[in-house]
Amino acid sequence: MFTFIAGIVLAVNLGPMASDAPAREPQMVVNGKTIVLAFGAGMRLYASVSTDSGKTFSAPVTVAGGAIVPLNRHRGPRVALSDRSVVVTAVVGKTVAAGAHAHGLPSDGDLLAWRSTDSGRSWSKGVVINDVAAAATEGLHALAADAKGNLFAAWLDKRGTGTQLYGARSTNGGLSWSKNILIYQSPEGTICQCCHPSLAIDSNGQILVMWRNCLAGSRDMYLARSSDGVTFSKPEKLGIGTWPLNACPMDGGGIAVSLNRIVTAWRREREVFVSSPGEKEVGIGEGSDVSIAAATAGVYVVWSSLSGVMVLPPGKKEPISLAPKGTFPNIVALPNGHALVAWEDDGTIRIQEVP
Repeated sequence: MFTFIAGIVLAVNLGPMASDAPAREPQMVVNGKTIVLAFGAGMRLYASVSTDSGKTFSAPVTVAGGAIVPLNRHRGPRVALSDRSVVVTAVVGKTVAAGAHAHGLPSDGDLLAWRSTDSGRSWSKGVVINDVAAAATEGLHALAADAKGNLFAAWLDKRGTGTQLYGARSTNGGLSWSKNILIYQSPEGTICQCCHPSLAIDSNGQILVMWRNCLAGSRDMYLARSSDGVTFSKPEKLGIGTWPLNACPMDGGGIAVSLNRIVTAWRREREVFVSSPGEKEVGIGEGSDVSIAAATAGVYVVWSSLSGVMVLPPGKKEPISLAPKGTFPNIVALPNGHALVAWEDDGTIRIQEVP
């Protein structure tokens, strides 16, 4: 069972950017009343800024473009706010990869970072984050910033045999990036090849990275921690169940820190679960494509389902239906304790506040 939100009007619709360029893969970041929304359309990346907690957004500004910009199954841009700049990251390339399983990905894809120091009105040239060319061709990555403005990126990497999890840190607002760090390499040769990683940084600056592993025939979620962005802890499995699967569900979940507690949300088979390290997972509904945000009262979880975009607010037992259709939602918490959700809907990005 689920309930509907009554009497709430969509705050903003953005896109499509052209008849052949539907707006896709929205991602948001919030700092006070300022919200930056990044998304892709056609062969371009865009950013739009709100200074009134999501009630209105500026006209989208082009961040960058490329011959190939992957915009499917969570392969779109990511965005973070540092004390110096707004940073957008994405994988772009020039040559389409060959093969039936290429999904239109670039064979020469690199993970780039663009930065704006004027609140998203103009953007720098892209800086390559991966230090081995074409290592980030899968297009799946995560980005986060800490309270001091340091940035960390993690991505699925193909520089070796199989897919590995790599990361890099920036201490100057995205202007330059560190030597790449191997976060995790599966002893069985590869992690899950098409599920995006997730990142969060707690109030102490501890970096938390989550990914879907590939061990003993199962595709389960794992977590590692780092205090310096260089050395990561031994991975810990999330939840007590397992998902035997010889395929990639293309669904990486989300991670947040709520009231000094790590909370993760992710899909296993057809169900969405919420879990903290060392605890049993709790099912909250059927669906996929999960996003999570930490608010003052706890976590909001949003996901896609056959009934449309669903959200579970803190302290609630039944999810709320935001829209009868819609996919790939993203959620951020607002200072007033509410949340803001953005999702794809028929070529547009739709944005709505959730109490």
